[in-house]
Amino acid sequence: MRSKRFRSVSQQVDRSKFYTLAEAVQLVKKTSNVKFDASVELHVHLGIDPKKAEQAVRGTVQLPHGTGQQLRIAVFATGQAADEATAAGADVVGGEELIKQIKEKGVTDFDIAVAPPEMMKKLAPIAKTLGTRGLMPNPKNETVNPNPATVVKVLRQGKVAFRSDDTGNIHQVVGRVSFDSQPLAENVTAFLDAIKRAKPAEAKGTYLASATLTSSMGPAVKINLSAT
Repeated sequence: MRSKRFRSVSQQVDRSKFYTLAEAVQLVKKTSNVKFDASVELHVHLGIDPKKAEQAVRGTVQLPHGTGQQLRIAVFATGQAADEATAAGADVVGGEELIKQIKEKGVTDFDIAVAPPEMMKKLAPIAKTLGTRGLMPNPKNETVNPNPATVVKVLRQGKVAFRSDDTGNIHQVVGRVSFDSQPLAENVTAFLDAIKRAKPAEAKGTYLASATLTSSMGPAVKINLSAT
C-alpha cells in the first residue's frame, strides 16, 4: 500500500511519458518531499541475456560531480601500503588481523574493499563473506591495485563500479536531490556513456532498453534515451 505522500507526488509524473533528461531531473527533484537529502538513483534495463556470462556488463566510471555519498572504504594491506591507504582516507585498513576479525564475526562495516594483488590469496577465508555482499576486490572494477591509496583517492572523487545483475539491470546512485539540475544531468550522461562503452560484443538488438530516474522513496520517471 502506497503512502498518501507518495500517491500525491506521483500524480505529478505521467507514467506513460518518456521525459528528456533535463525534464526527468527536474521532476525527480520536485517530487522528492522526504525530510532528508534523498539519493537520486538511475535504473537501466539492458537488452542482454543475463544467463550468459559473456553478456554481463561491468565497468567503472568517474562521475564528474560524485555521488554525494560518504562511502566507507576498506583496504586490505600491510606496511607502507597500509600507511598510505590510511593517509589517503581509507576508513578501515588491515591485513591478516582484519581478515581474521571478519572471518570470526562475519561483520563487514564498509561499502567497498580494495587490495593489492599480493593480498588476494590471503582473502580466501573470507571470500564467500565478501563475495555474497559484492565486496570482493576485483581487477575488473579496479579495486585490485598495487597502489591501493590511489584507488582510495579516486573513489573519494566519485569513481564508481557497476555491474549488471541477474535480471539484466544496472542500478546506480548518481547524486543527491540537493544537487543542482545540471550536475545531476551530467552525472547521468557520464554513467550512460560508460554503459554504452561496456556493451558486450555478443549483445544483439536494442542494448539500452530503458532507463528511469528516481529519488529515494520517490516516483520513477522514464527517460527518453533517444534524446540523451
